[in-house]
Amino acid sequence: MKKFYLTLALIICTTIVSQAANMQVNPEAKSFKYSTTVEKERPVLDDITKSLIAAYQKNPTEANEQALRNQIAINYDKVLAKKRAKLAELKQTAKDQSKITEMQDIVNEMIRDRENRINQSLARFTDSRLKPGVRETKDGYLPVLGAAQNVSVAYTEVTNEEYAKFINSTGRKTPSNWTNGIYPSGRAKYPVTNVSYNDAVAYCNWLSKNDSSVTYRLPTEKEWEQAAGHMPKDADFNAGENKGLTAANSYLNTLSASGAVNMWGNVWEWTSTSRTDGTKAVKGGAWDSKRTDCRTENREIGRNPNSGYSNVGFRVVRVK
Repeated sequence: MKKFYLTLALIICTTIVSQAANMQVNPEAKSFKYSTTVEKERPVLDDITKSLIAAYQKNPTEANEQALRNQIAINYDKVLAKKRAKLAELKQTAKDQSKITEMQDIVNEMIRDRENRINQSLARFTDSRLKPGVRETKDGYLPVLGAAQNVSVAYTEVTNEEYAKFINSTGRKTPSNWTNGIYPSGRAKYPVTNVSYNDAVAYCNWLSKNDSSVTYRLPTEKEWEQAAGHMPKDADFNAGENKGLTAANSYLNTLSASGAVNMWGNVWEWTSTSRTDGTKAVKGGAWDSKRTDCRTENREIGRNPNSGYSNVGFRVVRVK
């Protein structure tokens, strides 16, 4: 019997080594180097889903909405099946347990969040603003499809240059990394950091005061997620790519669901949602985050609203 188990163990080890040897490194893969696919953008909608969206737009009945929802669920479950298959593969081939843990977290998250994410997609696809060009900004803001009809999100995070106008107008205390009231040289277009949640709220109130036709505020966590949508695992963004911040308008080819840029990586972004521990939710990860921590559905991170942080900035939403 002992000889049998030794032989079996040898066969298993030989199989795993053989599988690993046959796997090819994909130089374009950022999260998992042996991945056979490079997911730079959200998956392109298939013809069935497109036709169901068109049918609903033409005739928004409950029956057409349910048919579209059913197809969204089918699409979602196909992606979940692929993630589960990838997890099973990693359990056989990964040399680092952290890779298995990362994928297990993604699978668990997808299972936990299934109904919510299906509902988010349905809300986005049935929004009357879903038209060609909806992800192209004309005035610095973009509709958050699936959120309230009058909510739009800023194309980028608030920059040092923009925040300086607020400082000069109100006399509010400057961020701790500014010198003599001036932001760092060459950083005009970089996201402002070292601003507290309260500072960000004050900035939004200042914008609203100077534009009485609309209201500016921080997004809720739900609105932020709706604006961001799915985070492609191999998309280009500033997490583990650089040794610090990049400009707010960097990585222009990586668009969120709304068409906004830099919603993943670079800086965490304040939201108005409170965590159970009294902190305020921040979203999207930063330049010094693990890529998997940048996931849209990551709801574990909060910051003290009274403090500023070198890797936390903010983005505003506009409500008409």
